[in-house]
Amino acid sequence: MVQETEFGTTIVGLVADGRVVLASDRRASAGGMVASKRADKVFPIGDRAALAFTGAVGDAQGLVRTLESEVRLYETRRNAAMSVPALASVTASTMRENPVRVQHVLGGVDADGPHLYTFDAAGGVLEQPYAADGSGGPTAYGVLENEYREDVSVEAARALAGRAVAAASERDLASGNGLAVATVDEKSVELDRYDDPAAVAS
Repeated sequence: MVQETEFGTTIVGLVADGRVVLASDRRASAGGMVASKRADKVFPIGDRAALAFTGAVGDAQGLVRTLESEVRLYETRRNAAMSVPALASVTASTMRENPVRVQHVLGGVDADGPHLYTFDAAGGVLEQPYAADGSGGPTAYGVLENEYREDVSVEAARALAGRAVAAASERDLASGNGLAVATVDEKSVELDRYDDPAAVAS
């Protein structure tokens, strides 16, 4: 029997050629109903990081606003960019102080290169080369485990992320309705949305 999770969606992240790729499906569920077919689940944090989430939308939006404020405040006070490990630490501290009904993957690029982090409910942090989460996460992980390589190019990573989300959408009722893909480098976050994961998965 497949165990149900309140975190119904699929998110993935990959480190690729000095950058980070984050992706998600675009379905938002409310119980057994599709509440939205155009939900955003990948958000920029500052100029060179992004967060993909699964869970309660309000909690995720609140977390994004908090992290965005922390990044901007840090940059204003120090006249320097916050490192991605520091952002991950702030994220973990925020989760411990104000528990949220969210699981997420955080990725970004700084002077030391690309970083990708996963978090547990207590705010524990792990840096990973690739990750998946949500109710479609186990299926997506199977695709990533089979195909991910450390020397993957950005275009190949975007295609792999698309295939992982598409595979999860085939098996997970809470995932589907397209694909959002963010490509993060040291200067910017580029976010693209597609009605069909095949647009980047081929």
